[in-house]
Amino acid sequence: MTLPLKTKFRVGGMDCASCATKIDTAVRRMPGVEDVSVSVTAGTMTVNHHEGSDLLAIGRRVKGLGYDVVEISDGEAPKHQDDAGHCCGGHHHSPADHHHNYSSDEAPKNVNTVKGLHGHDHGPSTGPWWRSKKGRLTIVAGAALLLAYGIGHLFPAIQLYAFALAMLVGLVPIARRAIMAAFAGTPFSIEMLMTIAAIGALVINATEEAAAVVFLFLVGELLEGVAAGKARDSITSLAALVPKTALVEVDGETRETPAERLVVGSVILVRPGDRVSADGVILSGESAVDEAPVTGESVPVTKRVDDIVFAGTVNGNAALRVRVTAAAQDNTIARIVKLVEEAQEKKAPTERFIDRFSRYYTPAVVVVAALVAILPPVLSGADWNEWIYKGLAILLIGCPCALVISTPAAIAAALSAGARRGLLMKGGAVLEGLGRLTAVAFDKTGTLTEGKPKVTDIVPLALSEVDILRLAAALETGSSHPLALSILAKAKETAVVIPLATEAKALGGKGVTAIVEGQEIFLGSPKAAADRITMPEHYLKAIDALNGEGKTVSVLIAGNTLAGAIAMRDEPRADAAQGLLTLKQSGVKTIMLTGDNRRTADAIGQALGIEVRAELMPEDKQRIVQDLKSQGLVVSKVGDGINDAPALAAADIGIAMGGGTDVALETADAAILHGRVGDVFRMIELSKRTMRNIYQNIAMSLGLKAVFLVTTILGITGLWPAILADTGATVLVTLNALRLLRVKSG
Repeated sequence: MTLPLKTKFRVGGMDCASCATKIDTAVRRMPGVEDVSVSVTAGTMTVNHHEGSDLLAIGRRVKGLGYDVVEISDGEAPKHQDDAGHCCGGHHHSPADHHHNYSSDEAPKNVNTVKGLHGHDHGPSTGPWWRSKKGRLTIVAGAALLLAYGIGHLFPAIQLYAFALAMLVGLVPIARRAIMAAFAGTPFSIEMLMTIAAIGALVINATEEAAAVVFLFLVGELLEGVAAGKARDSITSLAALVPKTALVEVDGETRETPAERLVVGSVILVRPGDRVSADGVILSGESAVDEAPVTGESVPVTKRVDDIVFAGTVNGNAALRVRVTAAAQDNTIARIVKLVEEAQEKKAPTERFIDRFSRYYTPAVVVVAALVAILPPVLSGADWNEWIYKGLAILLIGCPCALVISTPAAIAAALSAGARRGLLMKGGAVLEGLGRLTAVAFDKTGTLTEGKPKVTDIVPLALSEVDILRLAAALETGSSHPLALSILAKAKETAVVIPLATEAKALGGKGVTAIVEGQEIFLGSPKAAADRITMPEHYLKAIDALNGEGKTVSVLIAGNTLAGAIAMRDEPRADAAQGLLTLKQSGVKTIMLTGDNRRTADAIGQALGIEVRAELMPEDKQRIVQDLKSQGLVVSKVGDGINDAPALAAADIGIAMGGGTDVALETADAAILHGRVGDVFRMIELSKRTMRNIYQNIAMSLGLKAVFLVTTILGITGLWPAILADTGATVLVTLNALRLLRVKSG
């Protein structure tokens, strides 16, 4: 059995939830289509289909609904077509790789499209709103309405006809979309309700109101699109942070090259003040780099040789030579944008419930409107015109746009806001679930700690601290062992002069020796040192006390003299203690799960104030997570995304932290880019804010409808307030969701 192919389309003019519903319903009915995922905020549609599926027909179906559609592939710009329908360049592609552009201005001749048909284009993709087709249509409809008012005052006899013509200017495109949506499987679209209401108003001679209602509908759609565009721009604007050009070293010279042409292995020069043009590793130079655009880290981070830099970050005060490690389409920002777009396609439980609810809600509104229009005249002889008018108003009030968009708008804004500060969540379900967490299990190394040992103590005996450090650094020069790197880093930090070592030897499991300044120097474990020289009792007690603090001790022997010792420990992250305290204060249980020895783990746990389970195998961590879940807790496992795969999978939500860009972006359910423990709480808080926002949106949309339903039946309000209740609620809901984009810096 062959796996289904996946094809992605960029859909132009899709800016509201009803758009996504119509497209989803229409494409899902196409032969060979297994699944459809539509993201309003990303403006994309992903189709899972069989190999023989007709992608041209899928494009035509979406185009027929009134949208521009372009087939795209991951990390690749859409290919335009010539008039014959061939991709430029004349290359041949498989069905899954072929790209088609169905835009109204550049449609291939072999695609049966209606020239000039424009769809639900609420706002422009680029440029000001008045340059979009929907913007121009709204302006023309408004001008027609004003002209009708003028004619009505000058020539009252033809007032009805003037307003009827003004109404048709805006209604014809709306009605066309309604009919196409009905044939594609969505008979109860907002366009259909609008069309019925406008035609009904025309029948009862309420042409002035009908024309005004159509114009207000177009204005509402336009405002809705502009607001939705802000949420889309908030994440896609990240891509603009990457500079268009890079300074590449070629044959000893520096040349300016388009950043999109950089290949892995290229060496680029990043001048002070410039943005880094690609993900890479520093070959030479040391500088403070502002990573706020990518990770949300507010303080510039000092970067040295062998450190990783991200595309889009800003170099500080010194030039850097960087070896490129990822092509343009694979750099961190490109992958964040892709991840958020994919996350927006995954519906949250609340969103799925609202979608199911709206399927029954809209037909029910039509039935209620019909009953309001028919029953009073039939049963009590009431005036037909009056109750038909009320029924039409109820039809407009009942449009489900605001209700349907209440959840996806908030989730899209929250996902974008999180991504901009380095908090990545893979979908609405994850975002919702984070707010329900009651327990968080942390890995130790690289999660609660930095993952890199640091020199914490130098214990002198026969030599001074400076001499102990410089001799130890001489032995470790050239080594890549983590403990060796910590000694070398300390030597660099204190600016000691490291002497030359000769005849260096590594003694497996014991330590290293070399000749330095004419004498043999040994650096190794206390046990191996005790085999070489007698160690005083008080010195052994001092070493034991350091071990009790979770520190690794290396003893230095110079010739036949006990020179001193160096203690190292993987220190807790700077914000770990405060981050854990914040979680506890919010009622979340915290626990450390580590494979490290108990003494080291207990020392770190005591310093951080967290419950410790140590000396665990991966299966032990998985079992503990399952035990916590069996106690009724909603559990998250936070780790580096590599070593704790079983526990991450067993948790309700797995969060990858630290461990490198690849891990952070591709494993677990969520990821924290800059590795701050406090960001776990920030994720939870963002989830809770989002859910509050969703409930506010639902309350606003249903509350406004309920108020105007009552006032319409009582005869207080009519068609104008009805359409304002619908489009106004939609705009209010969208603007309320956009408040989530304003995230306080962490």
